[in-house]
Amino acid sequence: MPVRRPEQIRPRRLFLIGLLLTAFSLLLAAPAPAAEAPDATATATPARGDAHMGMGVVAHDGQDGLPADIRATQTEGVDVASYQGNVAWPTLWNSGVRWAYTKASEGTYYTNPYFSQQYTGAHGVGMIRGAYHFATPDTTSGATQADYFVDHGGDWSNDGRTLPGVLDIEWNPYGDACFDKSPSAMVTWIRDFLNQYKARTGRQAVIYTATSWWNQCTGNYAGFSANPLWIAHYASTAGTLPAGWSTYTMWQYTSTGPTVGDHDRFNGAPDRVQALANG
Repeated sequence: MPVRRPEQIRPRRLFLIGLLLTAFSLLLAAPAPAAEAPDATATATPARGDAHMGMGVVAHDGQDGLPADIRATQTEGVDVASYQGNVAWPTLWNSGVRWAYTKASEGTYYTNPYFSQQYTGAHGVGMIRGAYHFATPDTTSGATQADYFVDHGGDWSNDGRTLPGVLDIEWNPYGDACFDKSPSAMVTWIRDFLNQYKARTGRQAVIYTATSWWNQCTGNYAGFSANPLWIAHYASTAGTLPAGWSTYTMWQYTSTGPTVGDHDRFNGAPDRVQALANG
């Protein structure tokens, strides 16, 4: 077999190396594969503490129109939580908003890091304001959560500017809609919260809910009519109310309002808002 001289081998090696370098450069220049689009049907479970008023209203009840402008007989309000960050309270005041609620707590494990800016900010521009608690009946008792709420911003002051606290009881964003409770167990949990809140503050807490959730998870219980009702219904009217209430005190009518999303109507002129604050 003939032996190749070095000057014959070198060009072949250089040719092979050139081919490899060309192939490698083409790989580097090739576009990366497109990321797979997320499944539009998948619903991610939020982190604990991220819940807020009306979180499940559109998904469960839909959204159908806006109410007529009847500010002569109803008073505009807003509700806010941490996901809205620092709120432009002067802008809201100048748009006609006269009352506000801020999320203070959830369960016994969360307090709103923006509570001070939101709660005192509303007060600072002249609004009558209050605080709300997002209930998680599957974590601790109603009385325990009422205490946590009062101790973390939900107390009431007889200063003419503070509204009674709100129990936000609605769909569970972390699991079973009714928090794995039967209707009778849910009623007991709500009663324990309301009784403890009244014992601590002297006021009846407001109940925020949606009729469809109330029907499903309390069996349309009619025994809490002494507590003011805050109904959630995104439509041109407040719709059918839960059993026991012939009228609502407040109505959350949209999650897509100006400045911040959640806008509300108080069922009365500003002097009625003042009357609720006065107790």
